[in-house]
Amino acid sequence: MAASVRGRVPTPIDEYIASARADVQPVLRELRDAIRTVVPGAEERLSYRMPAFFLDGALVYFAAFKRHIGIFPPVKGDAALSKRLEPYRGPKGNFQFPLDEPLPYPLIRRLVRARLREHRARLAARPVWPASRAKRS
Repeated sequence: MAASVRGRVPTPIDEYIASARADVQPVLRELRDAIRTVVPGAEERLSYRMPAFFLDGALVYFAAFKRHIGIFPPVKGDAALSKRLEPYRGPKGNFQFPLDEPLPYPLIRRLVRARLREHRARLAARPVWPASRAKRS
């Protein structure tokens, strides 16, 4: 069995963080904690080889790269937030937070709250199939 981390078995995200460069590990731990404060009940797991938070589906992913921390997917629909996030926009609208600058954790928590609103709205808009139709094979 794997060695414990603070009295518990390490999760895949713990292992992901432990495999990152030593100088990036505290940043990843703090980012994870920032996301947890917004979505404390979300399931944590690796998806696409990145740490991810799931809450009735994929909510948010993050990953360490050579020069930045990436946060996925992009957020839409909040003009003020989009303007604040503009300096961090990367390819396809995803976010890139440079490792040579302190991460803006309050902004990241705001980003995750916006992503949570988007996610909940998308779930609420999904059609609900009658039970008889859902059971058909």
